[in-house]
Amino acid sequence: MAVTKGLIALLVSFGIALGGGLVLIPWLLKLKIGQTVRTDGPKRHLKKSGTPTMGGLIFLLGLTATILILGAFDAKTLLLLTTTLLFGLVGFIDDFIKVVLRRPLGLRAREKLLGQVIFALVLAFVAVAFLGRGTDWYVPFSGELGEPYFIKLGNVLFFAATVFIMVGSANAVNLTDGLDGLCGSVTLLVMIFFALVALSLKEAGLFVFAMALIGGLLGFLVYNRHPAKVFMGDTGSLALGAAVAGFAVLTQTELFLPLVGVIYVVETLSVIIQVVSYQLTGKRIFKMSPLHHHFELSGWSENKIVLTFALVTFIMVIISSLGV
Repeated sequence: MAVTKGLIALLVSFGIALGGGLVLIPWLLKLKIGQTVRTDGPKRHLKKSGTPTMGGLIFLLGLTATILILGAFDAKTLLLLTTTLLFGLVGFIDDFIKVVLRRPLGLRAREKLLGQVIFALVLAFVAVAFLGRGTDWYVPFSGELGEPYFIKLGNVLFFAATVFIMVGSANAVNLTDGLDGLCGSVTLLVMIFFALVALSLKEAGLFVFAMALIGGLLGFLVYNRHPAKVFMGDTGSLALGAAVAGFAVLTQTELFLPLVGVIYVVETLSVIIQVVSYQLTGKRIFKMSPLHHHFELSGWSENKIVLTFALVTFIMVIISSLGV
């Protein structure tokens, strides 16, 4: 029954996202809500200037409408959906300021950070105080070796770690969104892992959420694959980061995130390494960061990078699924 409902969620969300894109993209074009491309980036990206952004609305529409249509109204699912949409709202405001009001800097960094921290704290508090989440983390593969092992964090450490994970994931996913289809493809695979987690835990509502987001991303990728007709913008990337991290928090699988989300990790580390190296030595380790741009400037095509990063994610999803 749960699997059937999940498949229905995937198909419904895919259809809504596909139809939503047919309406939203021309509307964004009419309003001239186009992406501004960095002039110091790969030269072939200059032709992408003006491509509609804020396309994350496409899969968020599919996700939200599907959950409402199928009545997946349990507390965990609604909490995760609300958190995802709130992070998306932060991104939407940032996108709106940058591309509609023509203020290139968008929201101030501290404003974006404050909103994300507050929403992460709310999710953690509700999960612990009302949903019986507890403050433990499941250790990957421990169940395969005998009795499942959990790390006991306590309230203070759990809340601090949850904020770090939620905010870190949102911004790591944002960094990954730099090539046509890259962020959507990687996150789709990550959500397949969390769909398997939800099934194993018999979390029917969260399973519907995961399948609905997968369907929405499939519909979005119809328009976002190379050459992209629309970009997800911060509207989409911050929402996806919150969805991935929030799912991990609600299922006590936070320690799986660096595994299935290895691309998010290496993209973020490449930026940190680049900045630190330049500040300390005046030299850059990579031709450009995040890492996908380094490969671009090394002669890789966008499709080759996306396929390679997706393959790495797929392998890590397979390995991680054995340790749930």
